[in-house]
Amino acid sequence: MLSWILCLPWLAAHVNAQEAVQRVRVTTSLGAFVIALEAQRAPVAVAEFLRYVEDGHYTGTLIHRVAGDDLLEGGGYSRPDYQQKPAHEPVRLDDGKCLQNLRGTAALARSGPGPKGVVEDFYINLKDNLGLDPYCSNYRVFGRVVDGFEVIERIRVVPTGKVGPFRKNAPLTPIVIERIEHLDPHAQAGFRIQALPSMRASARG
Repeated sequence: MLSWILCLPWLAAHVNAQEAVQRVRVTTSLGAFVIALEAQRAPVAVAEFLRYVEDGHYTGTLIHRVAGDDLLEGGGYSRPDYQQKPAHEPVRLDDGKCLQNLRGTAALARSGPGPKGVVEDFYINLKDNLGLDPYCSNYRVFGRVVDGFEVIERIRVVPTGKVGPFRKNAPLTPIVIERIEHLDPHAQAGFRIQALPSMRASARG
């Protein structure tokens, strides 16, 4: 009986580690931010995103779209020539109840119409984009930014325009995704989710 009681703290720690939220750190040329992944509520989308993370797909890609105060998007085009990177085969993302496109959430974006379009780009919602919710098989929320939102704000106000194949909304100075790394869920002691700052006025010209 005593041995069982002594084991309880270890069991509790083990359960907590298993239930710990998975996180990734996205390091860009303008700074880093952390995304907490919704593995239980969007398992297919999280698995697909992590597949690209773990094979190094996002390293050296660009934040190629900053659409006003709506969203920023990246991960599909390489520097310096804005060539679209080869992607994995298409996957279905209708794996349960859709999560809302709320400010600060991260989502996968399908690059083509219907379920045949590949999924590699991801975007961060800069405001509540609830108009995307009915189309969650193409725009699938898989997590939310929990730290480093000041970097998102820094990216949001960069000058944009026509660059490469993009007619508008492309950063005039390239913003590079240097790496995305899967953080150890056991290293979360003392970790606190950062409150999102209020949106400041855009400095765009």
